[in-house]
Amino acid sequence: MRNNPHILEINARSWLGRYERELGHKVTLADVPASFWEKIQKMGFDAVWLMGVWKRSPAAQKIARESEDILNQVRASKPDFNKDDITASPYAVYDYVVDEFFGGNEALAAFRKNLNDRGIQLFLDFVGNHTAIDAPVVEEHPELFVTTGKNAPHIHADWFFQNTNGHYIAHGRDPYFAPWTDTAQLNYFNPKTRDFMTQKLVEVSHMCDGVRCDMAMLSLNKVQRDTWWEFIGGELPKEEFWTQALNAVRAEHPEFVFIAEVYWGLEWDIQELGFDYTYDKVLYDRLRFANADSIRGHLRAEHLFQMRSLRFIANHDEEEPLKAFGREKSLAAATIISTLPGARLFHLFQLLGRPVRMPLQYVNDDFVIDQDVERYYWKILEIASDPAFHGGQWSLQDIIPVYAGEESCQHILSWSWRQRHTGKMVFINYSDSPAQCRVPFKGVIGKTVREEIEQKELTLTPELASQGWEMVLKPYECKIFTFAI
Repeated sequence: MRNNPHILEINARSWLGRYERELGHKVTLADVPASFWEKIQKMGFDAVWLMGVWKRSPAAQKIARESEDILNQVRASKPDFNKDDITASPYAVYDYVVDEFFGGNEALAAFRKNLNDRGIQLFLDFVGNHTAIDAPVVEEHPELFVTTGKNAPHIHADWFFQNTNGHYIAHGRDPYFAPWTDTAQLNYFNPKTRDFMTQKLVEVSHMCDGVRCDMAMLSLNKVQRDTWWEFIGGELPKEEFWTQALNAVRAEHPEFVFIAEVYWGLEWDIQELGFDYTYDKVLYDRLRFANADSIRGHLRAEHLFQMRSLRFIANHDEEEPLKAFGREKSLAAATIISTLPGARLFHLFQLLGRPVRMPLQYVNDDFVIDQDVERYYWKILEIASDPAFHGGQWSLQDIIPVYAGEESCQHILSWSWRQRHTGKMVFINYSDSPAQCRVPFKGVIGKTVREEIEQKELTLTPELASQGWEMVLKPYECKIFTFAI
């Protein structure tokens, strides 16, 4: 896989549902039309993260269909929705076998082969923090979970449920939010839990080329202690679960890729445990809510950290970019993440221009494709697939004002890539006002510079070569220059 890989997230159930409506018959992972493989290969994707393929929980589906919060979210966009289109959360995993809806393990193997034959890797989910509330292991081995046995918990009784054998087991929980009532919380202070989940991860690793680990920081020793100390104690295990688990997988698959969903400033801690990439939620938040100077500050972080960050403006947890950012700003933000060092994540529905996010449990995504948005992503992904953006040297560039005291240039972000005889310069006006700066062309070889987005050539006069080009950018306008060095 290339440096700075392009990863496509696909919501498996919603995506296959679109194909079924289009083709008029049942579609499994083994039946995906060849046109799909050809399209993502041409778009330059290095990996597909196929989200939500594991066997779903009947109990979680029942909870979802009775959840007023989920029902109201769907109703806001689709007042006449069908309740049968609400299913279990894909993160309430019943077991790590492929759901029969998708054709089972054999269909996934065929799907993977189709990807691998085209040089594209397959990533799947691994949920380390919890299982579904009705997963078989909840009944068979309640000791693997945060539990008070058959004695009712002395505090926080609303955090717990009883399995069919009468054991009180905690729901999965992020310490800053209410428990996820369709899940059961694993206890990593128990060595048997570590061994059990390590074995599950090894089994998953035989089925794909990498995993995206859901809420990976929740399985850290200090986070488990701080969240559950009343029930599991405070003496930390000598080793992190992820160290054990990653080592076990890489003993069999040395090139296996690990991506961590992680927040709270714990990204570096997770990277040090061996994860290849960690979520860059800080960049997402600054792209959405802050200005160019704040973004520039974040991009001054240590280079190795940048290379191991996963850049995104969309995934299944975030609002759709068209709504969250607005059209022009979302496309500028997409250009930013497409041309930075680190892994670059795109959601399929982001590329198709889905206007608004639906709850993850709702699977009838029959929105109309926004062709203008799709065309822009085709263009920017083609540009960003150039080898210079994957094997070159990246540098954050200082912005040169057109004249002393000119302030609009502060809204412009810029960086360069250089590989062998090719140079790239990226300029993005990340503001809702016009901005201008001077584009330096010193060191450029040849008489022309090509602007890739508009596909125009700029003739380099001696004056431009020495003094630079005075460039004016419209709000959220982007330019990418290619030149010989």
